[in-house]
Amino acid sequence: MEIKLVKNVFEENETLAHELRKKLHSRGQCMVNFMSAPGSGKTRLLEKLIPELQKSGLKIGVIEGDITTTRDAERLQHLNIPIAQICTEFFGGDCHLAAHVVAGGYQEIEKEPLDIILLENVGNLVCPAEFDTGSDLNIVLLSVTEGEDKPLKYPLMFRAAHIGLINKIDLAIAAETNLPLLRKNMLQVNPKLQVLETSGKTLQGIPELAERIKNCHTSLGQLIQSG
Repeated sequence: MEIKLVKNVFEENETLAHELRKKLHSRGQCMVNFMSAPGSGKTRLLEKLIPELQKSGLKIGVIEGDITTTRDAERLQHLNIPIAQICTEFFGGDCHLAAHVVAGGYQEIEKEPLDIILLENVGNLVCPAEFDTGSDLNIVLLSVTEGEDKPLKYPLMFRAAHIGLINKIDLAIAAETNLPLLRKNMLQVNPKLQVLETSGKTLQGIPELAERIKNCHTSLGQLIQSG
């Protein structure tokens, strides 16, 4: 009975995710899902990434997910972009964002003329990877302070991602991080993972990440034009 219930939950989520993705695509929009453990640097990375994307004239919106507080959304307010806040505390304190929750957040900003929606998922290296959010691109962040073994301990997160960021790279020497081993472990779990080294402090890797996200939006536009 329990197995059947779990299966139904995932199937319903997949259906809702497909519907949301279809809705976004009909409007020429793509969504990027950022996942990581708490404190890996997602919000600071977004602070630096958004202006880089805006240089190309792209209109950016953000959906912020957290269990409680609006602190991350407040940190992005100075960028003057549409932001929708989701606090899962009000419906059980979920440690992830499912498709129906993301769709609810999207409703708050869907009237805005957006090109790209950046989704900051709840800080967790397990649950967010299990639920399709309707995004086109999944990005996992792992800061250099978290340990080289995390891809091996939490493989689903890295298998579900298209891009893996080794974040806070400016702290790698101080943290005595074995970067080749970390990269090896990420690729061992997912050989197709595109690995970038990034820093919200020095801006290392930010232009390259922005380019990959822009390519996702460009590919969507070409697909729409081809019918």
